[in-house]
Amino acid sequence: MAESGKRRRVSHANRSSQTFINSLAKIFEGGGTVREGNFVEGSILRITMRNFLTYDHSVVLPGPNLNMIVGANGTGKSSIVCAICLGLAGKTAILGRGDKVGLYVKRGCNKGSVELELYKNDGNIVINREIHVENNQSLWMLNGKHCNQKTVEEEVKALHIQVGNLCQFLPQEKVGEFAKMSKIELLEATEKSVGPPEMYRYHCELKNFRHKERELENTVKEKANFLEKAKQRNERNKHDMNRYYEKKRHLDVIELLDKKKPWVEYETTRKELEGVKKEREEAKKQLSALRQAQAPMLKKMQQIDNHLQPTEAQIKTKTVAIKEASLKCKQKQDQLDQKHKQIDDIKQTQRLKQMEDEDHQKRISNTKRTIEDMKAELSKVADQPDVTPRINEVNVELRRIQVERAKIEGEKSDLRREKDHVIAEGRMLEKKLKDMNNMMNAKEEKLRGRHRDTHTALQWLRQNKHLFSGNVHEPMMLVINVKDHRFAKYVETHISFHDLRAFVFQRKEDTEKFMAEVRDKMNLKVNTISAPEESCSKREPSRNIESLRRFGFFTYLREMFDAPDEVMSYLCHQYRVHDVPVGNEQTKTMIKMVIEEPYLKVFYTTEERYTLKRSFYSNKISTSNSAVHHSQYLSITVDAEEKRQLEQQMKDCESKLQEIDERLKALQKEAASLDRRDNELLAEKKKLSELKGKKRQLEQKISTKQDSLKQMENSFIDLQKIEEETKKKIETVNFQKVDIVKVIVAQMKLRAQLNMEKVYLALETVGLTAERSKLENDCREGASELKSTEQRCSRLEQRKAQLTEQCKGLLKRAKSICRMQADEALPEDLRNAFSDLPDTLDEIDAMLNEEHSRAECFTGLSESVVDEYNRREQEIKHLEKDLEERSNNLTAYRQNISEAKERWLNPLKQLVEQINAKFSDFFRHMQCAGEVDLHSENEEEYDKYGIRIRVKFHSSTQLHELTAYHQSGGERSVSTMLYLMALQELNRCPFRVVDEINQGMDPVNERRVFDIVVRTACKETTSQYFLITPKLLQNLEYADEMTVLCVYNGPHMLPPNQWDEKALIRRCLERKARQ
Repeated sequence: MAESGKRRRVSHANRSSQTFINSLAKIFEGGGTVREGNFVEGSILRITMRNFLTYDHSVVLPGPNLNMIVGANGTGKSSIVCAICLGLAGKTAILGRGDKVGLYVKRGCNKGSVELELYKNDGNIVINREIHVENNQSLWMLNGKHCNQKTVEEEVKALHIQVGNLCQFLPQEKVGEFAKMSKIELLEATEKSVGPPEMYRYHCELKNFRHKERELENTVKEKANFLEKAKQRNERNKHDMNRYYEKKRHLDVIELLDKKKPWVEYETTRKELEGVKKEREEAKKQLSALRQAQAPMLKKMQQIDNHLQPTEAQIKTKTVAIKEASLKCKQKQDQLDQKHKQIDDIKQTQRLKQMEDEDHQKRISNTKRTIEDMKAELSKVADQPDVTPRINEVNVELRRIQVERAKIEGEKSDLRREKDHVIAEGRMLEKKLKDMNNMMNAKEEKLRGRHRDTHTALQWLRQNKHLFSGNVHEPMMLVINVKDHRFAKYVETHISFHDLRAFVFQRKEDTEKFMAEVRDKMNLKVNTISAPEESCSKREPSRNIESLRRFGFFTYLREMFDAPDEVMSYLCHQYRVHDVPVGNEQTKTMIKMVIEEPYLKVFYTTEERYTLKRSFYSNKISTSNSAVHHSQYLSITVDAEEKRQLEQQMKDCESKLQEIDERLKALQKEAASLDRRDNELLAEKKKLSELKGKKRQLEQKISTKQDSLKQMENSFIDLQKIEEETKKKIETVNFQKVDIVKVIVAQMKLRAQLNMEKVYLALETVGLTAERSKLENDCREGASELKSTEQRCSRLEQRKAQLTEQCKGLLKRAKSICRMQADEALPEDLRNAFSDLPDTLDEIDAMLNEEHSRAECFTGLSESVVDEYNRREQEIKHLEKDLEERSNNLTAYRQNISEAKERWLNPLKQLVEQINAKFSDFFRHMQCAGEVDLHSENEEEYDKYGIRIRVKFHSSTQLHELTAYHQSGGERSVSTMLYLMALQELNRCPFRVVDEINQGMDPVNERRVFDIVVRTACKETTSQYFLITPKLLQNLEYADEMTVLCVYNGPHMLPPNQWDEKALIRRCLERKARQ
């Protein structure tokens, strides 16, 4: 879309145009020729364009000093700048117009060409570039000979021409980028532009040197660290090596102990075997004597056992009989206990009957007494008056209260329903308001994500609005409310983002106060706007929308959104939103007719924006169109009127709820009063009812009690009959008890007799058992000793055989460990080594454990530790030598850097001082202040050096660094222009080009800057200078050295082949002669 727009803009330009030199005075005085001696080497003598942008064929002949190219917008001034850039092998990106070189060929032509003639002492250089549209390629010729682009670039570079340097070549589309250059970029551009040829090379070398120096420093540091770590590791290895030798000494001792230990074990076992043999012979003699002494006691014990067996059998029989007799006695005793319990139960029944009779008599007595009391009370009640009329009155009053209470409850129910309805409505309104506020918050989040400084300033403004005397509005994107989200894209396309994020102030003093706080103190990059003093928000459009409906226009842009008065006033004044119509698809189809309509400058179709420009000279219309992009910020719409109505409805709901609550409280009080009166009447009614029914109740109770008394008197208990029956039952049970007792006595006698017989048998058994026990004890002592002796003999025999085999094995093992033959004696060297070691197994084991523990302390050690230590010692020596060589190299490299720094930095400081002197002087002439200095945070970081420009345009402010945000557009243009003029007199580059830099300047600054440009660029010591501008102020001062190039275009221009310069000069001379 952008490319097609550009091509369309070219298509609406003039069909024929011609540039001519308006420096007739100079031609008249100088005899009609310009001396090439006034040109600096590399200056442009001639520019020839064929089928290039707006030109069919044109030749431009600039002067050696200041060349001012003047012409209306669209005539082709910037086309000359494009010709200079592309003719000198510049990139299309420098121009910021189109990325393809074929787009610079005039529309409708297949090819175009640019030819530049550059001044050179030993012969001028002619560069020709022919551009072909079809393949987007260029053919180059240098001095009439075909060549490639690289050759042209080298030739241009040799003449110190740098079209890619903004300090030398500043096209219209790149003016704003100069202020955006960083300090580092500005320094490099300045070095290339006005510094000695070697200065930028020295700077690059220094940056490379510094980079290599850092690499060397890092290498030396790494080597030193590695060496230190190697020494530390080897120191640890040395300790490990000493520990390895100590461990080896312990292992040698352990080896000797392991060799001696089996010999000591063998000798110990052999001595033990001799002792076992002697002990076995003694045990055999003792066993024979014990066997002879124990034979008579065993015979006597056998006789006693034969006599005890029948006696023990009789005792068992008697025991069984005694148990049977005891069981029968127990059973009869249980029967006897049951009979006792039966008698107790009979007596208990008799006592209960007696107690029941006593209780019956008491009830009769109490009933008679109660009847007498009731009769007395009845006589008292009969004297009271009748309470029925009063009860009727109370009932009427209670019914009235009930009716009133029902009315109150009905009204309360209605109020509650109304309250619930109002609450529900309030919640619905609150949700709608919350949704609207969430949409506003979404706008804020987008603002914070896109421009955090503006969001920070917004938070500060909300907290400090009281500091301002006039209306202050938040950024436009927050206060503009598009009525229909489909229209947001038109509004957002029409208003720049810089203005959408701008704060709008009613008064200028509030603007200055805000910027002093936010920009100067808080260092935030924000935009501010002062609304016009006279409101423009109600301006009428130039044409009624009804007259445009036939083209599909349905509204003006202003009607698509709401905004505060000051914001709308600014938008009507700056963007003329009241006069920008918006159409539909019908507008797109009738676009040719729409373009012909007068008074239309900007309008929108469904998807495109159209801008119309009418030529001041030929009244021809040129159009440009661009796509309408989707909205990013304003698509979130909130109806301000609806929001206000919702807030009012919320307030109405709150007041209605308050009224309902007050009425409910009043009704609650009335209900409470009725409840109290109702309770009082109920209490009175209850009391009267009780009094009325008391007489009737007493009569009924007396009758009931008398009936009950008759029943109790008729029912009685015969105690005498019950007593006789009880005696008969007890006598019968006593007879049964006597029979049971007789049986118990007989069984007890039988059990006593059996017990006596058992006792006699037991005494006889005890005597025999005691005698046997004594014999058994005597025999057991002998048997135990006999058995023990037998076991001892057996153990000693087994031990003797075991030790014999063990001695043989130990001897064999000991000789095997010492690597000896079976018949070989212990060598003398081992015998001597063994003499220094312990002679007992315990001492050897203790020493072995100690040596093993000490050896185990040296873990992870092997013979490789010694090899590693020796190898590292050699590495450390090589590392020390390498580190020394690298340190010496680094010292020598630093000396070279210091010398290179002196070669670069001192001339650079002098150059910056010269620029600062000129720059400051220019600003003093403009009654402002400015300075240029060389800035660096670290002198050794050469890639961080930069040129800092600081300016002050108001006496009340401080010097501020020139940035793309801090100064206004006009201030940036002035600063840029004066910096370029400060470079002009240093005169290293052959020419400079500045395109329409004065567009944002106010008239006062523009006049001052123009005077400085003329005075500086027209000196004999300066190089060629091109200043392109669409307008000039009146009564400016011009210099004779200037060359004014006026660019005209239109349908009445002469074709290039009919242009006669000589005839023009002749007519001018004749006119001058007549004067």
